[in-house]
Amino acid sequence: MVLLQMTLNGEPVEIEIEPGDMLADVLRERLGLIGTKIGCGEGECGACTVLIDGESVMSCIYPAMKAQGRQVLTIEGLAPKGELHPVQQAFVEHFASQCGYCTPGFVMSTVALLDKHPQPTEEQILEDLSGNLCRCTGYYQIIEAVKSAAKKLQESA
Repeated sequence: MVLLQMTLNGEPVEIEIEPGDMLADVLRERLGLIGTKIGCGEGECGACTVLIDGESVMSCIYPAMKAQGRQVLTIEGLAPKGELHPVQQAFVEHFASQCGYCTPGFVMSTVALLDKHPQPTEEQILEDLSGNLCRCTGYYQIIEAVKSAAKKLQESA
């Protein structure tokens, strides 16, 4: 066992883990943050996307020990006071999910995208979200939600 120390959703966390544990497993199984989904387990679908120091990563293939001393943000950390983040609100308003399994990953990837590109082009949206897969919806609603969230965030800035 090794000690992992990180800031998780704004709070310091210390937890003993196995050296080979993946971050998604630690988040879900050890810390009870089940919003991070494990779809493919191979870093191909994006359902497990979390932010580490503001960058989106596929937590199912991200060794947990690489999060040592870093800032980790999960879907649960976006709305700590129960009020939806503008990206989450835009996904609701634009019906950008059906079964919802992929939604946390899309939301987290969108947050990272809008932090880098506050007014993204459609090409930037498509490129940045290309690592996230949805088997239920057409991507039209998701793209519209991202555009709407960008606009809301610009208006509130």
